[in-house]
Amino acid sequence: MRIKQFMMGIALAGCLTAAAQQRPYYTQYIMNNYIINPAVAGIENYWDVKASHRLQWVGLQDAPVTTYLTIHGPLKKSDYDDRGSATSFRASGQNPRGEAYWRDYTAPDPHHGVGFTMLNDKTGPLNRFAMYGTYSYHLSLSPTTSLAAGASVGFTNMSLDASKLNFGGTTVDPAVAGSGVINRIKPDISAGLWLYSRNYFVGVAAQQIIPQQIAFSDNTVHLQNGKLLPHLFVSAGYRMQLSDDISLLPSMLLRYISPLPLGFDLNAKVQYQDLLWAGASYRYQDGFAAMVGLNLNRNINIGYSYDVQTSNLNTVSRGTHEILIGFLLGNRYGDWCPRNLW
Repeated sequence: MRIKQFMMGIALAGCLTAAAQQRPYYTQYIMNNYIINPAVAGIENYWDVKASHRLQWVGLQDAPVTTYLTIHGPLKKSDYDDRGSATSFRASGQNPRGEAYWRDYTAPDPHHGVGFTMLNDKTGPLNRFAMYGTYSYHLSLSPTTSLAAGASVGFTNMSLDASKLNFGGTTVDPAVAGSGVINRIKPDISAGLWLYSRNYFVGVAAQQIIPQQIAFSDNTVHLQNGKLLPHLFVSAGYRMQLSDDISLLPSMLLRYISPLPLGFDLNAKVQYQDLLWAGASYRYQDGFAAMVGLNLNRNINIGYSYDVQTSNLNTVSRGTHEILIGFLLGNRYGDWCPRNLW
């Protein structure tokens, strides 16, 4: 029994110290930067709701499955900029988000933002369920530039399903398999800064700020040595107007989890008017992704991405699928796409 406990301890420690298992990967975070940086909460003049479902490494048994729901918006509409111009007027042959629109861009007035996140990430016998509340404040630094600061506070419930423990053919003690689901609830805090203007953004975020030990134990299962580690993210992007109808949006994301090597993503998004977009992404030493999205109307948008691994996983995986659907609630200016979070 001690040998089995030791093996399970190693397995748990490996899962909990791997960055991909502590905080899930997302491909379409460029459409929902709030899932990474809490300072983004309330950046638009409407309530932005996003729901996502990600099937990672399809074809690999017990591969990660991640689902989340986020909602964020200004605390009070009266606190938000009332100078916004409607883009719902769609004159024939004209782009509501063309060069003239961006020349007249002004930063939103100082305002408060709030948000909520619910997330579930499952990998084999381990499951992570989390809920957070967010507060942010957006301050105008110049007529076209703003700085936001935000923090999320909530909890994470890490659960282990002992009945699904598998050690490659080694018989699992019935007492262990019969332990059921063991839960551990931990507090969780994230914080971030987001600098944004009409042509660029730069963000810094820290997730899981407080390092914590985590162990699963009951009368028959005793797994320890796992640790929840802080995650640091740095993101930046720039908007390039190629023509009055087409814009190019290159961006990047750096991620650092000590003591793992620095990781990064490179993204490019091409948008036609405010109607549809397509993009590509490269994740260092992991793979490539293709993305496409459509703004159906002033209230609903959808996105889909497909990842292909360049690591050894490509021999057993049929890729990764991620779908994202968004709702714009209280969109009084009729915007078909975000004004400040493009």
